Amino acid sequence: MRRRKGSRWALSAVAVVVAATLSWSAPAGADSSPSGLPEAIDTILGDPRMEGGAASVVVADAKTGETLYQHHPTGRLMPASNTKLATSAAAMDTLGPGYRFDTDALAAGRVRGGVLEGDLYLRGTGDPTTLAADYDKLAADVAAAGVKRVSGRLVADDTRFDDRRIGDTWGGDDESSYYAAQISALSVAPDTDYDTGTVIVEVKPGAKAGDRPAVSVTPENHYVDIDLKASTVGAGGDDTVAVERQHGTNTITVSGTVPVGGDTTKEWVTVWEPTGYAASVFRDALAAHGVKVDGGTRLGRATPAGAKRLAAHESMALKDLLVPFMKLSNNMHAESLTKAMGYEATGKPGSWGAGIDAIADYLKGAGVDATKVRQVDGSGLSRKDNFAARQIADLLLTVRDEPWYADWYRSLPVACDPDRFVGGTLRSRMCGTPAARNAVGKTGSLTGASALSGYVKDADGRLLVYSVVQNNYLVDSVKPLEDAIVVTLAGSTSDAAKAVAPKSTRAVPSVERDGALECAWRKPARC
Repeated sequence: MRRRKGSRWALSAVAVVVAATLSWSAPAGADSSPSGLPEAIDTILGDPRMEGGAASVVVADAKTGETLYQHHPTGRLMPASNTKLATSAAAMDTLGPGYRFDTDALAAGRVRGGVLEGDLYLRGTGDPTTLAADYDKLAADVAAAGVKRVSGRLVADDTRFDDRRIGDTWGGDDESSYYAAQISALSVAPDTDYDTGTVIVEVKPGAKAGDRPAVSVTPENHYVDIDLKASTVGAGGDDTVAVERQHGTNTITVSGTVPVGGDTTKEWVTVWEPTGYAASVFRDALAAHGVKVDGGTRLGRATPAGAKRLAAHESMALKDLLVPFMKLSNNMHAESLTKAMGYEATGKPGSWGAGIDAIADYLKGAGVDATKVRQVDGSGLSRKDNFAARQIADLLLTVRDEPWYADWYRSLPVACDPDRFVGGTLRSRMCGTPAARNAVGKTGSLTGASALSGYVKDADGRLLVYSVVQNNYLVDSVKPLEDAIVVTLAGSTSDAAKAVAPKSTRAVPSVERDGALECAWRKPARC
């Protein structure tokens, strides 16, 4: 099966996973004898791929806090998804490791003779992990409560968050891309990657040339429409299938050609207005369980005070939600948590502004100079976000003293661990090196921006903190430089370090999804 999450890479998520052709070794022309750590890292940063670019790098002893290396440590650059380090830490502190999102079905009227008099309310609080199966269970519980008919409407209450759906400076051409889904207090995730606000579209070739391809949508719903313009061509023909939602609509166009016997294309595509998506899926589930709603569906109206809860669903605890959030670098989780923090801090509908203020308050309390940071969203999808390696390293140092540190640390991707929910976005990187299953860190990628920050043990067993942020390069990827720095750290001692040569970069930008390399011909993404 050809999985195509990589075909929607944005001004946002550009996960460039690098293929290597060179073995790990000392840089060509460099002295292979052990040297100091500064000389070793300077050698790596001198790689021609960073010509004309900018880098901010800090390495510190995790126990003492002593800075062991720095290169433009206060140079503010786009951190991409390294922004999630601040967001996730603030969420653990502000919301708490045991925090859960609630999704409820409620009634303001009485139930008599199987009839709910008045409206049925579906109230969300921002859960980015609610599946169609969860809405089905809610519907089953409503039926079990004795409701067979609703005389009024189905009302979708998404008022826990404000009605601003898209983050600051998110790219308009990313509208249908799964990593830039609209944010609502009510939404649906199509599978257990929990890409909320999306559907999965699968396109299979027909049996013979000229046949229409078979298209399926997960979850099944009546909210999106498929405009099938694709066709099947003979075996060995071009596979040019494209799947994209039309602006401002829920019409998803499938175009291009797919050859007989070719792979199935699988795309994650955002919906327009996720509150309506959740309401539609829930309404279908109600009908499947024998509950008829006489009226229409209304979006964005608050549940009356005193409404009776008929059914309830709780999300996993935040400490567990961090695993898919951070391992897979899920942008929508970051934004939902940001707005949830905004709500908890103000008691008003959660907004990006209030949530970012809550993150800044946490950073200040943790001893990180938040005045040196600009953050406008939770995920790092915005190109306005600016962090220096110094602030990221300071956060990595101070967070170790938090009571929830172990759960937070567990959410970080582990180099070369093939399990997607352990290795995450690092699962194919630094294999066959001292950093494999040693280094942990948060990746980050946008077009022209790359970052890797986390922890690694050196050859003496000393735990190091590192932050590498690189911007304004013109090559496809500088992730080999990040890896080389971390591998150098893993092989170093307190007395000596030898620079490891960065691997080469394949010319075609690729993203990793489900352990496979996928071409990202448009813009790279999730990292």
